[in-house]
Amino acid sequence: MSAPVKGILFDKDGTLFDFNATWAAWAYDFLTDLAGGDASKAAFLAGTLGFDYAHRSFHPESPVIAGTPEEIAQYIMPFVQDVPDAELLDRMNQSAANAPQIEAVPLAPLLDQMRAAGLLLGVATNDAELPARSHLGRAGVLDKFDFIAGFDSGFGGKPAPGQMLAFADQGELDPAHVVMVGDSLHDLHAGRAAGMRCVGVLTGLATGPDLSEHADVVLPDISFLPDWLKQQGLWPVPETLR
Repeated sequence: MSAPVKGILFDKDGTLFDFNATWAAWAYDFLTDLAGGDASKAAFLAGTLGFDYAHRSFHPESPVIAGTPEEIAQYIMPFVQDVPDAELLDRMNQSAANAPQIEAVPLAPLLDQMRAAGLLLGVATNDAELPARSHLGRAGVLDKFDFIAGFDSGFGGKPAPGQMLAFADQGELDPAHVVMVGDSLHDLHAGRAAGMRCVGVLTGLATGPDLSEHADVVLPDISFLPDWLKQQGLWPVPETLR
């Protein structure tokens, strides 16, 4: 019999929030500002990040998809030498914190449904923790999570399993009782390394074939999670397991 699910850990960008709808507009505006309005320079910088400036879309291999802010900044630092490295990272983080977030599905009712079933909920992102909390707060769902970790929260970043294990430890859960939900291989590799079930979703840039080999199931978006859990005999959570 499968281990019952007691906690769900979500990636943020591409999972709770639609990746391209959210971050394409941010990337266009941030790079335009960084280039001082020079479209040619902005397009060049965009190319280093796997972002099509003209069409405002990310390539599937873009380092922005799963990279930390520091890793993303490294790609453009050599080409903006008039901006000190620390200032570039600060500008990126401040700009990202204010980026309008487009929910992949209506989050509040779905998260309320999961909490009512007795599940512990968490967020593990390669974004910094402060912008992540800002995004969740503006979506009105910050208080629905029992755990929120960014790459800078002291547990490392994905694909390492530190954030996953910290969530399980804080909730006093065996990792086998946790589902990791994400849109990228970084998410799924981190979940697998921690000994968790893994669910892929298609609200990022990865395709079903990209994710299926590394996931227990690939769903269109997180709204399908309750039905999948029911099909597995894992929903609702029995009272004795709460």
